[in-house]
Amino acid sequence: MPGKPIKVTFEGAHGAELAARLDLPTGPVKAYALFAHCFTCTKDLIAARKIAEALTIEGIGVLRFDFTGLGGSGGDFASTNFTSNLDDLERAADFLRDAFEAPKLLIGHSLGGAAVLAVADRIKEATAVATIGAPADVHHVTHNFADHLDEIREKGEAQVCLGGRPFVIRKQFVDDLGGYDLPTQVAKMKKALLVLHAPLDQTVGIENAGKIFDAAKHPKSFVSLDQADHLLSDPDDAQYAASVIAAWAKRYLPAGKSAKPDIGEGVIVRETGLGKFQSMVMAGKHRLLADEPQKVGGLDSGPSPYDYLSTALGSCTVMTIRMYADHKGIPIDSIRAEVLHQKVHADDCAECGEQHSAKGGKIDRFERIIRFTGDLDDATRQRLIEIADKCPVHRTLEATSLIVTREDRV
Repeated sequence: MPGKPIKVTFEGAHGAELAARLDLPTGPVKAYALFAHCFTCTKDLIAARKIAEALTIEGIGVLRFDFTGLGGSGGDFASTNFTSNLDDLERAADFLRDAFEAPKLLIGHSLGGAAVLAVADRIKEATAVATIGAPADVHHVTHNFADHLDEIREKGEAQVCLGGRPFVIRKQFVDDLGGYDLPTQVAKMKKALLVLHAPLDQTVGIENAGKIFDAAKHPKSFVSLDQADHLLSDPDDAQYAASVIAAWAKRYLPAGKSAKPDIGEGVIVRETGLGKFQSMVMAGKHRLLADEPQKVGGLDSGPSPYDYLSTALGSCTVMTIRMYADHKGIPIDSIRAEVLHQKVHADDCAECGEQHSAKGGKIDRFERIIRFTGDLDDATRQRLIEIADKCPVHRTLEATSLIVTREDRV
């Protein structure tokens, strides 16, 4: 099942901070994918969101980001070109490689499709590439501002309207497009290819799909998107493309294997860059969020550190009782533990022993409320409550722990 997208940032090819979303499955991550959006679009286009959702259901994490100068990313769009887009894609792959694992799947929409084809050989770990409505000639993008080409060549730049928004297109952008022979690069690409294209695409004609498909070596596949428009603006069309990519990709990604976690023997917690406190928690194959409530300046996007501490006590309690009950053949239908945490004055704590009272000041008080369902007599229930106190986390919290801190310099 998909988890909540995590906002992350990384440095782009021009040094600008690029805004990205990392969509992760709630369970183990089998592999990672990198998504490139269409010309002047953003990572939040419906097609990008639907594809990310479909892939996370299959256990694939997806990084989608805004190219330099677009969406939430910094930098000047007018200074970018197709080459810088490829460099941004490579930086995105580097980010995944450093923080998690390099992408095995590359996905691109429209000019983003051309970009992933052009950059594929630079991302050695990638084993599969999928394109949606991609042009076979990157110079095709100039049809979006064909009426301004003479002005761009004569004056060096022109302001054009694309998708209802003004953009400055410079001569260097147009000149840069001429440096790419996409069919030749596709022919040399040693990766599985899926080409998705709508026959009635009015922006990038279906003949482009044919040229890309003909240039590619096997394994290659083509899927028609029927009545879809270029942007897959109909959610049903976007969902169809997403489901096809998710099903196709499984054949070319590691089967039954989880991507290596960015972790040693412990848990890693790192800032996401969103809000004041939000952090990503990486525990083995699992990804969670930690945050603080809004009343203290957080986004309330995940449990607080003390919530996680209470979670450790509650889950350990349930597991310990279950192990004991199964070993003794006690017929418990279900076990539920609620944990409440608060800081109290040691002198006012009736349950505190001399060890805590002697310290004075405030101490942490955890109240654990356990509920059993099943045909249990009072003696058995009392014994199970006693077993709860034997859970390892309970013992750790009651004992004095040693915490050693050292710096990890990079």
